[in-house]
Amino acid sequence: MTSEDLHAISADWLKRLENASSTGDVKSFVSHFLSDGWFRDLLCFSWNFRTLSGPEKIHGFLSEVVDGKSRLEYSGLRGFKLDDHTVNAPSPFKLPGPRGIEGVQGAFTFSITKPAALGRGFFRLTQDIDGNWKALTLFTNMQDLVGFEESSKDRHGLYEGRQITWEEDVDAKFRAIEADPTVLIVGGGQSGLTCAARLGRLGIRALVIEKHTRVGDCWRQRTNFPKYIPKGKLANFVESYAVNQELCIWLSSIVASTPVYDSSSARWTVEVQRGDRKVIFKPKHLILATGGGRPRIPTWDGMYDFRGALYHSDFHTDAEQFRGKRVVVVGAGNASGDICQDFVAHGAAEVTIVQRSATCVVSSSAAEETHFKLPFSDNNPIEELDFRTNSLPLALLLQLMKSGGTQHVKMLDKELHEGLRKAGFNLTWELSPGGGEVGLEGFLFSRAASGTMLDIGCGKLIVEGKVKVKQGQDISHFDEDGIKFKDGSKLSADVIVLATGNEPVMKGTRALLGDKITEQLPPKVWGLDSEGELNQTYRPSGHPGLWFAIGPFGVSRFFSKHLGLQILAQELGIA
Repeated sequence: MTSEDLHAISADWLKRLENASSTGDVKSFVSHFLSDGWFRDLLCFSWNFRTLSGPEKIHGFLSEVVDGKSRLEYSGLRGFKLDDHTVNAPSPFKLPGPRGIEGVQGAFTFSITKPAALGRGFFRLTQDIDGNWKALTLFTNMQDLVGFEESSKDRHGLYEGRQITWEEDVDAKFRAIEADPTVLIVGGGQSGLTCAARLGRLGIRALVIEKHTRVGDCWRQRTNFPKYIPKGKLANFVESYAVNQELCIWLSSIVASTPVYDSSSARWTVEVQRGDRKVIFKPKHLILATGGGRPRIPTWDGMYDFRGALYHSDFHTDAEQFRGKRVVVVGAGNASGDICQDFVAHGAAEVTIVQRSATCVVSSSAAEETHFKLPFSDNNPIEELDFRTNSLPLALLLQLMKSGGTQHVKMLDKELHEGLRKAGFNLTWELSPGGGEVGLEGFLFSRAASGTMLDIGCGKLIVEGKVKVKQGQDISHFDEDGIKFKDGSKLSADVIVLATGNEPVMKGTRALLGDKITEQLPPKVWGLDSEGELNQTYRPSGHPGLWFAIGPFGVSRFFSKHLGLQILAQELGIA
């Protein structure tokens, strides 16, 4: 199709959709979807994230009564305008899988009546059996609250007509934040920092507390990667981001006692230990951006009898000190792969990986081809690509992976997978037996990538025998020399690393907030809910004034804006 055809199809469908929306006609609005269509809404029709599949569920959601009107009529989306000036202008698309779903996609802008806000949408249209263009997916996304738009300007030169410096201006801003933070953010990694930056741009005072002595140390202390951004470079970027965004951060600071929430004042009482000083804050909002959970350290009989070095993978810093030693790594996921590579590179005498369950392995080259290079071209603004990527419902993405997407990725790694199997390394792409091959995406969104290995070289070492594999579902006990298994076999070692993952976020939350508050929360943070949205992540947690901000850079980059909008709306009294 020509660009004129793509524009005409999109404009015609969008005009009819706007008519249904502006008149509050739910039935007509829903008729613009395919019988297996999907609708994803972020904050336009409710102060939450919703994904609905099929006309019945979409109709049910938009028909719910709010203040005497249907959601569709109450929200009052109107002024739909096709986006012709970005990379998300009307274009052809084709989704992965044997069905070969293809059609027309594009972005549009609109206004929201209640609350007064600006929004942006994205559609994917295909033809039904009668040749009519209808939505396979429709995404509606709140962009800004009218009158409180996110500032994109940096101030330079003289301030307010007075001869003050940038340093003086930032210092005054920090003093105001420290005197009365509206939001207290626990954790100064990428999630905490992006939330602080978003809130600052929205005019909300946010203070970050970080346990490390330097911004970026959560990255500096990791194992290095030979392909992607080096840990030190990434850590330095995070540190420079905090400076450039003028973020108020207290380093070497922790929550000193269990925070208390007062429902009458709608404020927290949080005691923060900063060095040898304790400070009491009374923020309205508490954001937990503490990462993916504490180290999960299983217990086996005899662990304290082992005479060598024994530690969790989170505390691995450098393999050089173990040159010439025999190393056993328990676990066969991402951390294990990186650490095994590190030991081999630094001359360990022998490296053995103990695999307790099958692993979803995708090579970096296959991931580059299927996950990074196509959706994130260097020629396109990252904001536009984030928008398009997040317009696809996660549950639909997993369906597409099951129906052929994962098979395509596997074919790119066919030789690697054959070599791993021959070496005794077990593979899987299913979260549960018979549940369908959801692949890397399924493990990421359901298990925070637990059980996966994005292979950047360990796979080759396993195939070549430089990293040996021991199937170890049945570890019996440890002794002073190593690990014994229930089948009678033994691995002798000088060093044992437990690459056994991390505890669920809620376990750390309970330790921080105590039982009373934790019992009021849903059981999970992260993982997909029944609609396919991430549980309690950048959205209502189940407790007033409490938010969770976790996830990789792409998640933090996109959803930190949504968290900022929800907090702003509550501060304005319109949520």
